Amino acid sequence: NHVIEGAERLEVTLNDNRNFNATVIGSDATTDLALIKIDAPNLHVIPMGDSEKLKVGEWVLAVGNPFGFTSSVTAGIVSAKARNISSSTGARSSGGIESYIQTDAAVNQGNSGGALVNLAGELVGINTAIYSQNGAYVGCSFAIPTSIVNKVIGDLKSFGAVQRAYLGITFTELNPELIKEKNIENVNSGIYVASVADRSAAREADIKTGDVIVSLGGYPVNNTAQMQ
Repeated sequence: NHVIEGAERLEVTLNDNRNFNATVIGSDATTDLALIKIDAPNLHVIPMGDSEKLKVGEWVLAVGNPFGFTSSVTAGIVSAKARNISSSTGARSSGGIESYIQTDAAVNQGNSGGALVNLAGELVGINTAIYSQNGAYVGCSFAIPTSIVNKVIGDLKSFGAVQRAYLGITFTELNPELIKEKNIENVNSGIYVASVADRSAAREADIKTGDVIVSLGGYPVNNTAQMQ
């Protein structure tokens, strides 16, 4: 989204130098994704991978156009999954879902919107941000996982906007101080439910204040990004 935001006209240039006018089907600022369309024959479709199956330490490749160098490829490993940039850097969140794949593949200005692929050539993420104190690559790159991409792009294509679900709780991540304060036993990590909204999905599911959410749908929940 931040690449096309505010643009009056969009052009897409392919690797074979064919040039096409593009139209925006939809965009979503909170996840920084946009869906654009070109009318072009003989396009290659990248196979979609499953970001949930990525493992920390797995090799990945970042493809993009940094500094105008077309289709540059850099390699790295998955440093972390479900990374919340705001909590790590102290920056304020825009209110969107923050659950990034962190890699050490070199990503610079011009890489945004480029593919993050696994060694099978499957798309596992879309490069979107770096963390740097000087604006240059320093080893912390972030990509939007395909688990979020598929949901957002599917909704933009079908509805023109993202259909969002709200659980209806306020919460905090479990930490040693909270465990001691609330006398929580048998768990050391998870999401502590501070309150439950009336007429919410959480209330209907019988989630109560003081509950600790440790997994969702079989996936472990240790922090905010994993829960989102």
